[in-house]
Amino acid sequence: MPGASLHYKVRGTGPLLLMLQGGDGDAEGTDALADRLVDRYTVVTYDRRGLSRSPINPDAGAPDLATHSDDAARLLVATTGEPALVFGTSLGALLGLDLIAHHPERVRRLVAHEPPATELLPEQEREAAVRSQEEVEETYRRDGIAAAMRQFMVISDFNLDDREPNIEVPRPKPERVANLGFFLTHDAPAVRRYRMDRAALLKVAVRVVPGVGASSGGSLAHGCAVALAGFLGQPLVEFPGGHSGFPLRPKAFAAVLDRVLAGAGPASE
Repeated sequence: MPGASLHYKVRGTGPLLLMLQGGDGDAEGTDALADRLVDRYTVVTYDRRGLSRSPINPDAGAPDLATHSDDAARLLVATTGEPALVFGTSLGALLGLDLIAHHPERVRRLVAHEPPATELLPEQEREAAVRSQEEVEETYRRDGIAAAMRQFMVISDFNLDDREPNIEVPRPKPERVANLGFFLTHDAPAVRRYRMDRAALLKVAVRVVPGVGASSGGSLAHGCAVALAGFLGQPLVEFPGGHSGFPLRPKAFAAVLDRVLAGAGPASE
């Protein structure tokens, strides 16, 4: 990739499914979900540039959402010759929206699970959301990662108790501190500054499936998902759990995702 080296992994068999992580998630961030889909899909996951095993060249500069989107498009070129199925969650869902808007030939169907598309909210809600995002970044600069992430989890309405039996919360990997620092320094502000190409998205609206967590009602992420569905004129699909449903309720989440992807039609659509 121009300016960076991307680490990615490919596993499974069937139509190619690219998974786009949220937050500081890397190629293993959706393992619990991917494990339940690899018998039906060729699942591709990767470390976004700046995270884990995807170093940025010293002269490349900080990425924005367009940079991440271009990376995803190039990764699809390298892994498949056909339009791909794409699942994105949180930041990854916003990235997926940019991907399908600017590289529509690469995406067969996009499932966008709770993207932080605050620009679609009513003015007062949008301003409050932006203030909350800025406060997390300020907390990080003043008090560090732990304090910022506690604040971020409240805003995102994470509920680690809303999970399937026998599902344990994944233990943080050693590189997570560096990943969180990169996310809070670069990717979180990039999300806050990002503006969607609305005209381009409307042209591909029928290939976008807005997703929302069944237990995330009243949260910022829920409001953004509802707003996205209204903007695109597409039905909102409910997924098990809340904003973190995919690692905490992976069995039920995978079943809904499989059903949505199965209706994507032929690759040449």
